[in-house]
Amino acid sequence: MDSLNDVKGRIFDIQRFSVHDGPGIRTIVFLKGCLLRCRWCCNPESQEWDIQQMNTKNGIKTVGEDTTVGKVMEEVVKDVPFYLRSGGGLTLSGGEAMCQSDFAIALCKAAHEYGINTAIETTAALPQDVVARVIPHIDYVMLDIKHMNSDKHKEFTGRANELILENAKYIDAHAKKLIIRIPVIPTFNDTPQEILDIAKFANSLPHVTDLHLLPYHRLGQDKYAGLNREYLMGDIPTIPNEKMQYLLEVAQQSGLNCRIGG
Repeated sequence: MDSLNDVKGRIFDIQRFSVHDGPGIRTIVFLKGCLLRCRWCCNPESQEWDIQQMNTKNGIKTVGEDTTVGKVMEEVVKDVPFYLRSGGGLTLSGGEAMCQSDFAIALCKAAHEYGINTAIETTAALPQDVVARVIPHIDYVMLDIKHMNSDKHKEFTGRANELILENAKYIDAHAKKLIIRIPVIPTFNDTPQEILDIAKFANSLPHVTDLHLLPYHRLGQDKYAGLNREYLMGDIPTIPNEKMQYLLEVAQQSGLNCRIGG
């Protein structure tokens, strides 16, 4: 355990008692760095590897901290009784946790040493050899598929989607459990056909049984101003509940178990 505990990484938050990021009660560790630049990203402070200064209503906040697996696990193990009762555990998020693959793997190995299950929220927008190293250490993968059209995917996220779709197939073949999630974003992918196309792709993955629709929200908008960045979604409103319910019914035509929320 000592060598695992010494592995270094860069995080920007640890959130305890989450019930929305994998099964049961979970502790989420947010890692710095991401290869995508999704217009709607609610954690823009996660995208850059650099430690940043962000203006908030309470003053200047330093975003980013260099730490070790041992220090992170000191927080994670505090809630072992809750994990055991609920089936919860550790979730790696970001950013894109696999951008820090050595740190992510070491965190998962340490969690397993304590009998804590592991989950990851991922874009899978990385070389497949990186994905192949991380996935064996993850018990529950939550993979976002944002669009089937590569040009539109690149327009709204900064990167094409071919690698992501290929990695989805690889993860499906090798993961212990894979959930496909769709962040439902107005002007990007909120038409019935776009949702159905993604749902059909998800259903084409032999081991995927569940699909989650994640409604667009604006909770991270103030962070863009705090980082002196423009919020590219402008004043686009959230999606009405009635429309989300309709899109859920559309997604269910794929044959998957579908729900709203993660």
